Amino acid sequence: MVNLKIDGRDVEIAKGATILAAAEKVGVKIPTLCFLKKISPTGACRLCVVEIEGINKPMTACNTPAIEGMLITTQNEKLHKIRQQVMQLMLVNHPLDCPVCDAGGECDLQDSCYNLEVDTQRFEGENLNQADINNWPLIQQVPSRCILCEKCVKVCHELVGASALKVHNPGEAAYIDTVDGQALNCEFCGNCVAVCPTGTLNSKPFKFKARPWAMRKTPSVCILCPSHCQIDINSQGNEIYRVTSDDEGTTNNGTLCIGGSFSYGYVNHAERLTEPLIEQQSASWDQAFDKLVEGIEAIRDSSGPQALAGLGSPRLSNEENYLFQKMFRVALGSNNIDSEARFGALRALKATESVLKLRGASNLLSAIGKSEAVLVFGADPTAEVPAVDWQVQNSCRRNDGKLIVAGMRTIKLSKFANVAMICKPGTELELANGISRLLYERNLLDSDYLNQYLGNPEELKVHLDAIDVDAVCAVTGVARDLLEETAEMLGAAKTVSIIFGAEITKSIRGYEKSVAISDLAILCGALRGGDAGGLFPLDEKGNMQGMLDMGVCPEYLPGYQPYAEARERYGKAWKAELPEGGLAALGILAGIEAGSIKFLYLAATNPLTYPNSGRWRKALKKVDFLVVQDILPNEVTNLAKVVLPGSSWAEKGGSVTSLDHRVRSLEKAIASPGEAREVWEILAGLFGRLTQQGVSIGRSDILAEVSSLSSLYGDICFVGKERNRPCLKQPYRPELKGFNYQTPKVEEVETGLQLISGKSIYHFGTTTTWAAGPLEVESTGTICVSPTDAAAAGVVDGARVKLTSRIGSVCGPLRIDKTLPSGLVFAPYHFSDLDIQALLADGSNRIGIELAKG
Repeated sequence: MVNLKIDGRDVEIAKGATILAAAEKVGVKIPTLCFLKKISPTGACRLCVVEIEGINKPMTACNTPAIEGMLITTQNEKLHKIRQQVMQLMLVNHPLDCPVCDAGGECDLQDSCYNLEVDTQRFEGENLNQADINNWPLIQQVPSRCILCEKCVKVCHELVGASALKVHNPGEAAYIDTVDGQALNCEFCGNCVAVCPTGTLNSKPFKFKARPWAMRKTPSVCILCPSHCQIDINSQGNEIYRVTSDDEGTTNNGTLCIGGSFSYGYVNHAERLTEPLIEQQSASWDQAFDKLVEGIEAIRDSSGPQALAGLGSPRLSNEENYLFQKMFRVALGSNNIDSEARFGALRALKATESVLKLRGASNLLSAIGKSEAVLVFGADPTAEVPAVDWQVQNSCRRNDGKLIVAGMRTIKLSKFANVAMICKPGTELELANGISRLLYERNLLDSDYLNQYLGNPEELKVHLDAIDVDAVCAVTGVARDLLEETAEMLGAAKTVSIIFGAEITKSIRGYEKSVAISDLAILCGALRGGDAGGLFPLDEKGNMQGMLDMGVCPEYLPGYQPYAEARERYGKAWKAELPEGGLAALGILAGIEAGSIKFLYLAATNPLTYPNSGRWRKALKKVDFLVVQDILPNEVTNLAKVVLPGSSWAEKGGSVTSLDHRVRSLEKAIASPGEAREVWEILAGLFGRLTQQGVSIGRSDILAEVSSLSSLYGDICFVGKERNRPCLKQPYRPELKGFNYQTPKVEEVETGLQLISGKSIYHFGTTTTWAAGPLEVESTGTICVSPTDAAAAGVVDGARVKLTSRIGSVCGPLRIDKTLPSGLVFAPYHFSDLDIQALLADGSNRIGIELAKG
């Protein structure tokens, strides 16, 4: 600690802290323009100059360290004049276009002029400003308004890691543009716009739409991915004009991705579903409910409740998912309920539960950034959960942690990695076992920790003794020295985070691979607890954790109570006899094909995005009574007997649960269009008609009911003044002797050229394909192929190509991707015109293909 005086006030602050931080600690405000807490100081604007006794020139407070015994003056006539002159110099050739500038009313430059009483201009100079830069998607740059604070450059480089911006022509003609002039490295996250203190960087979708003081700000949560960044919905009338986030008081520190900044457009899309439909004709809600009840009762009377099935959605809130499963089990008498989690997230959850008694992530996302070593395994955090990407960079770029990236393909984070391993498709389990073996044979294990928490050490020893590392290298294609370096880094780190994602969980053997990674987490101490390290299974969908918490699957009741064991207890609480058994997604699909499932309720989900979409398409055309509840029309709504228009996340209350188990409330910012209703209102209405009983739809009532039936939550409250009234689920704590080391075996038979389907960094599910923002960046699905494979097939960049698997074939445009290894083709699943899921086998994200000219 160091002690100093600022304007006569005594300050004690940590060594290395700046004068600006010291001043803030004692409530002394020093003016700034270029300073931003979440990036390194620049010292470019010079507004924060202060006098230090014994130093003959003013010093910038933002980047001058506080030193023991300093005597600092922050306010006097001399400093005031210097700051005024600095402002006047900034304003030379600055355009006086405030009436039409989008920053008007929230411009830091305006505020500084006002606070410093700068109302005249003493200087003039040659106008060297560049013309406006309009060739970037989504963002406009107006160089004449730029004060070269470099906040945008530093946020892009230091926080996002895209490094897409730079200062060109250093000197009096300097200006900021993308590195390549074409925004090729840009992730279109919008953070440069958010931190710009003037109207230099503008959101094109928001430009000239509204003034900040005319809009209503509603604190809420972005649920496009499960990190649940805290946001403000800026609306006027009944339309969202933009989404922003504050640096202070949010877990994401104001940082957003393209999803948060630019993907809200679908909410106000002109084609939103606005009224119920029966046989594709307009109907009232009473008519729709009557038709539904009539259909359900007719099928139940003729074929029994086992002929009824439903698929839930991670787009729905906790309360909506709870009501969905309760409606099916109590009001319809069927346990045939499932979701897309069956093909990914549920595999990971069952694996971590089996090995570790853990259901989801073991720690807060911030624990990743504090880790001494991070292993990213079969995941692309930039696409799947961008906030995890930022935390990984906090560890390896800002806190000197070690980063290991392992998977089938190169990802953005690979460029920051100490070790990057590309393995052959499908060999992730062997790779995890190889790392585990090296940790074991090199005595890099914490024996005391294992003795305390591992319940079956003999099984671990037998398994690891049998692993041949050279054989692992041969199978995976990874060099031994990279495996050894990985083991040394993980073994030396006191805190380790392991992150795994879709390449693992959505593969046909995702459960077994997730078990192997859970074993590895035991060996490298990732589950020691504290505020650093942990195990983090990723799934891209917004409320996937909450949906599973609420029991939307046949094997669990809410709170992960095993269905067969807890059925009677829950039935008593719900005053109903719950059905026995229950079908999962593929069982429901087979039942439709066999004619035994006659009624299907799709609650905000589209099975045509599931693997083997062609099989689902045929089945949906066959089902007797199809109900689709959604917000936008699609191929599935066109097949439905009854369509129920629901609400988007911005049009409802309720709660959602993040990847790291934070439970936050959504806040209603605008009304649903037309006759569309909040989903829990739809489900409660249908529940009431089927049972002739009312049902509570209060969020506190529903979550209190969950708490009374399970140990899922502690004190769920949603009270107080903190943003989104957050609560945490019961934190994970390993049990003594609770780890159950397992020895999964898996063989995958795909050979030759292989396709992997996955997520684009610009889109989230299919919803954002209705949003103008991300569509401006990526308007259609493209098939990404390595240069080697493209040359072998005789195809060129931009050509139309045909992919054929044993399941089906699709055609689409080709993009040559130099980051892909030969033998692997990647395509995003979001686009119905590409329909890449039609190539995949049931429950898999990868398959052997042939590539040919289209």
